[in-house]
Parts: sequence; structure tokens; C-alpha cells
Amino acid sequence: QTILARRRLETLVREVSWLRCVGVAEDGPAVREALDAHRPDLLFLDVEMPGLSGLAALEATRYRPVVVFTTAYDRYAVRAFDLAAADYLLKPFGRPRFQAAVERARQALHYREIGEKGVHGGRGEQAPLVRILVRDRGRLLALPTEAIDHLEAEDDYVRVHCAERRYLVRMPLTVLERRLDPRRFVRVHRRRIVNLERV
Repeated sequence: QTILARRRLETLVREVSWLRCVGVAEDGPAVREALDAHRPDLLFLDVEMPGLSGLAALEATRYRPVVVFTTAYDRYAVRAFDLAAADYLLKPFGRPRFQAAVERARQALHYREIGEKGVHGGRGEQAPLVRILVRDRGRLLALPTEAIDHLEAEDDYVRVHCAERRYLVRMPLTVLERRLDPRRFVRVHRRRIVNLERV
């Protein structure tokens, strides 16, 4: 089943004109070696792999490409978010969902290129988040950041206020602050960040 999923992913990659597969790894240690050897711009990474998890393999490398996680489990979503994943594909996924992930990855690559050219101070900054992953009635929801009214710290969690809805995300407010667009989101209190466009 794992081999079939990998072949399916390779087929989908070949259908995208600007993508070229430079390598395939079958386990965690091979992922780590391939990253150092090929230094790809974009990595499609499974989470549960033999020998070493995809997350551990990524954390063990100094080189960090743009990453799209592909997994059958949603419980790793928050940790993937910590690693600045461009997207999180839950298996099984179809062509439309894959294409949406590829487009998000392309945007992330574009922002990274701008950062490396020094447009944002020459620090090679990560692209601002355009969505965050929240749980809604037992399922994972990609919430656009533009829909957020404000965020409120609750210990190691953040309460996300969005219109009439509230979502609890297990992540410190300081982590979210670093990833949000500073032109739109401003920290007005040690426990609160507001969306200026919602004021």
C-alpha cells in the first residue's frame, strides 16, 4: 500500500510542469541522506516511515526545503505546523487536493525566494501564514488567517476568534506571532493579537 501511494504521488508530480522529481526515499534515514545530497526546493514527506519518522528525519537535517506532509493521520498536524509545513495532505487525497497543495507550496517558494533576495531585510524569512490548522467538530480545518478577528493566549494554547466561532490551538502565542503577517496582525497585549483589518 505504501509503494502504491508513493507511485501515485510520483504520477501526480509528473503532471505538474514546473516540478521535477530528483529523488525518492523509502525510510527515514534515506530521507535524511537524500535531503543533504539533493537539497530539493520542495519535499513531499510521509510522517510514519520505517527506521525514523518523517518528522524526526526533517528535524535532524540542517537543510530545510518547503515541505508538504502526506499522511493518513491528522494527529501530527500541529507539529507539522511548528516545522512550517506549506500544507498537510491527509491520505487518501485526489488530484484537486494535491494541486491545491502544490499551489500553496509554490507560494511558499516564492516568498522564500523574495526573502533570500533581501526584500525583507535579507534574512531569508519564512512566508507569512495564510491559514492555520484548527479542529472543528472532530475534523481538521484549514482556517484562512484573513478570517481571524483576534487571537488570545491561554497558557500553552491560543484561542482563535473568528466571527461567531472559537477554536483552541495547542501552540504558544509567540510562535503564531512569528509566523503571522506583521502588516495585518499586531500584538496589542501580552495575551492578545488583533487583525487590523477587523478593527
